[in-house]
Amino acid sequence: MSRPTAQRSMSTNLGGGGAGFRVLDGKVGIVTGASRGIGAAIARNLASKGCSLVLNYTSDSSSKITEELAAELESEYGVQAVPVQASMGSENGPKHIVEVAKNHFKHPKTDKFQLDIIINNAGVAGNNTVENVDCDDFARQYNVNVRGPLLLIQAAVPYLPNDRSGRIINLSSVSSSLGYIGQSIYGGTKAALESMTRTWSRELAERATVNAINPGPVATDMYWGTDKVFQARNKPFIENTPLSALREGIDTKEIYDASADAGGRPAYSEEVAGVVGMLCMPEAGWTTGSVICANGGMKFSF
Repeated sequence: MSRPTAQRSMSTNLGGGGAGFRVLDGKVGIVTGASRGIGAAIARNLASKGCSLVLNYTSDSSSKITEELAAELESEYGVQAVPVQASMGSENGPKHIVEVAKNHFKHPKTDKFQLDIIINNAGVAGNNTVENVDCDDFARQYNVNVRGPLLLIQAAVPYLPNDRSGRIINLSSVSSSLGYIGQSIYGGTKAALESMTRTWSRELAERATVNAINPGPVATDMYWGTDKVFQARNKPFIENTPLSALREGIDTKEIYDASADAGGRPAYSEEVAGVVGMLCMPEAGWTTGSVICANGGMKFSF
């Protein structure tokens, strides 16, 4: 599958920004895995609503693009954006992210610090049928996808609001429930994340709402890098997804051409980010412990 680089242009208004009142002004958020793809799109969406952000990334190769994203958000939306390198798969990485957020955003005189929004987006994947699963890959995926969010929330709890205004969004996947061949580990990590979502929604009820979203295929490097075997297995799912039908002249040419043999198009990162942005709004305050479908209808098609 080719790797289209063009992304559909979406107006600031779709992200909730623009001139005038911005509903997340003054709030501070963390986005893990923010350097590219869904994470970067979420960062843009939240910044357009006025939220200042800590942008987490993992590898040295992502330093430059994360710094450029931070500069873009500060210039375009007038928020503060702080890049921080830390591995969500390590024992100390999640705590380091929270410490950087506190050191940067605490009040200079009172040391008061509040963390309003946490987006657990960072994740790793790998496909192996059950007879080929190995312990190293199991540890790699569970450490990043499950233990990482757990340790991040643990470190953040002292700084969450006390009025239910906090927002925690976990990025799950349709893989948690569709039974994709080869995803014993990855699907299991996302099911575990959904389970923690429900638990945290009760434990943190007076502090924050806690929800998950479950995207299907999204037009990111991870999706374009899948092999032909996975693409063939995935095609029936996409063909049965209501919103995946290609629309010539509406979808970008790059996405249209690359998706012609795939059964339909994947989501644009901005479409997934839009659902996250909605869940971070004050109006979403009565929604917690839920897994919100952000997959074009793939989840209910099977």
